[in-house]
Amino acid sequence: MKITFLGTGTSQGIPIIGSTHPVCLSDNPKDKRLRVSVLVEWDDYTYVVDCGPDFRQQMLRANVSKIDGVVFTHEHADHTMGLDDIRPFFFRQGDISLYAHKRVFEALKKRFDYIFTTEDKYPGVPSVIQEEIKNESFLLGNLEVVPIDGLHHKLQVFGFRFKDFAYLTDMKTVPDDEILKLKGVDVLVVNALREEPHMSHFNLEEALAFITRVNPKRAYLTHISHLMGFHDEVQQKLPENVFLAYDNLQITL
Repeated sequence: MKITFLGTGTSQGIPIIGSTHPVCLSDNPKDKRLRVSVLVEWDDYTYVVDCGPDFRQQMLRANVSKIDGVVFTHEHADHTMGLDDIRPFFFRQGDISLYAHKRVFEALKKRFDYIFTTEDKYPGVPSVIQEEIKNESFLLGNLEVVPIDGLHHKLQVFGFRFKDFAYLTDMKTVPDDEILKLKGVDVLVVNALREEPHMSHFNLEEALAFITRVNPKRAYLTHISHLMGFHDEVQQKLPENVFLAYDNLQITL
């Protein structure tokens, strides 16, 4: 299995438009972060988790020519607003499978009504297959995927376990019985916004405590704010098996 970090930034990305914060002015490519998303590949299957506003740029940068579907963690704009850019895949492949909570589909139907309508559809608009996710295992290709149910402040969000790899973003609270689903993972990805506490995201201290509890072989931090600091400086402070993810990073399991 190969994982590509398509984006590791917050809802505004880094650099933030017009910001003069030192991290936003950094020349280090690892300090430049698109909106958060990952590409998960195994055998002949290719899936994207979330497709935010940078989706087109991410697909071009990673040279992706085929996707088997898009899996959504939740409905916030930084995780969904690139949906229209599935069109090139649709033109080559046909209907694109989307996997999401029922509530997420309702939000997508409001924002992208022209995609989901069944009447007088405009030519060139993509068609999708809706696969509703509940808090129970489901199949992506030949792989059983386990949802991890958590809260983003008061909003329900899903993380996902793909065999020995687990991806959780925009989490603030994860119940004990959901954490049990993560036991034995080799690689855990979890959000860590900044050092200061935040109402809807793990801060660095909370993320590290969560990693200690799950006890993976390796862990990667994502959904990172410019307020976390410079990539290279933050990495030096992290435990030996914890890494600050960055855009274009690829890992294999």
